[in-house]
Amino acid sequence: MTAEDDGLFALPEADDTLPGPSEAATGSAPADAPLAVRMRPRSLDEVVGQAHLLRSGAPLRRLAEGGEATSVLLYGPPGTGKTTLARLMAAVAARRFVALSALTSGVKELRDVMNGARRRRDGQGRRTVLFIDEVHRFSKTQQDALLGAVEDGLLLLVAATTENPSFSVVSPLLSRLLVLQLRLLGEEDVRELLRRAVKDERGLGGAVSLTPEAEDVLVRLAAGDARSALTALEASADGVSGTGGTVVDVPAVERAVAEATVRYDRQGDQHHDVVSAFIKSIRGSDPDAALHYLARMLVAGEDPRFIARRLVVHASEDVGLADPTALQTALAAAQTVQLIGMPEARLALAQATVHLATAPKSNSVIVGIDEAMSDVRAGAVGEVPAHLRHSRYTGARELGNGIGYRYPHRAPEGVLEQQYPPGDLVDRDYYRPTRHGAERDLHERLTRLRRVVRGEER
Repeated sequence: MTAEDDGLFALPEADDTLPGPSEAATGSAPADAPLAVRMRPRSLDEVVGQAHLLRSGAPLRRLAEGGEATSVLLYGPPGTGKTTLARLMAAVAARRFVALSALTSGVKELRDVMNGARRRRDGQGRRTVLFIDEVHRFSKTQQDALLGAVEDGLLLLVAATTENPSFSVVSPLLSRLLVLQLRLLGEEDVRELLRRAVKDERGLGGAVSLTPEAEDVLVRLAAGDARSALTALEASADGVSGTGGTVVDVPAVERAVAEATVRYDRQGDQHHDVVSAFIKSIRGSDPDAALHYLARMLVAGEDPRFIARRLVVHASEDVGLADPTALQTALAAAQTVQLIGMPEARLALAQATVHLATAPKSNSVIVGIDEAMSDVRAGAVGEVPAHLRHSRYTGARELGNGIGYRYPHRAPEGVLEQQYPPGDLVDRDYYRPTRHGAERDLHERLTRLRRVVRGEER
């Protein structure tokens, strides 16, 4: 169902009189609507946050004030104002506003909107603004269906997504849109919203008061999400009013809101951001930050096997032989996840996280294997030296295989001079240990080994 069908953004259609600002977009919500809906800004001046997009002359402000017609993609976390800003664009005179949700709409609904937009443009000279929420949930075919209408200006598209558009929106459509990134609200922005909602007649109308301590808790729980803040406030106020009280304090908030919403989508942008921060905190030797990001993943329901796999990988990538026991710890954590499961496995994951974060660091292993593979891909393979080739089959000796091979265990130190790599790669050092942790001793030992093997120590 489109907004045209349900009357949400209904505007006169039959006559040629162009309406002023749409009351449906900027008017009051029903009294029984959720607090977040009732407190939705009615003008740009009421919008809190996003100053970088709404300053004088900014593209979004020009569009919302009826300036240049540019299709835009609003990209940002939930509760940052994407839908609100799209609704405000409906207030611009001479524009018809239609809303679709990618969750419930398909190509048929898109074609219906396009046909209506063509009739209005050709018959009345009116532009159509199409707002598509959760556009990343449209398939490639559905997104492609928008290309022509956006390209020739039939539709002024305002799309919204919580996902990184580089991964979730097809390139042809993305190239036709002005991408505007919305940011999480700051603490003072959330405080302003809460205080406004407590006093405003559209909100709680002063029926309750909010203690400073409770306000602090709500701000923290919201984590920059306006909708989450107002929803938590409404639940807290309802709980207080239900018992005849008028003061929303910390216990009232705690009763109403059991746990903060963790901003984390296992398939989306936050997934990649949190995992990236987790690994970089381990690499940067900050166990406290690493445990924070681990906790965010666990509370959000991330698959512990995924976390364990990342720890195993980075035990070699970031710690390596600077602490050979790191890989053992990571593997033990992965095995614990398999054998015991959650919630107990969180302890092993935390132990491995702290071990890796506090261990001496070396990326010599990954540098070495990547350089070796790069050389192989570039054609630096060469022939295996004859004395190293397999010689335990009939006729191998006649081919020269194995002739001249020297058995290292016959040398007093267990190492002797001998060529091992192909001729073109003699003296090529792939593994270069650092002076960190256990690699300090390994650096000295490897230096001596190479001198013997390469005949540099007589």
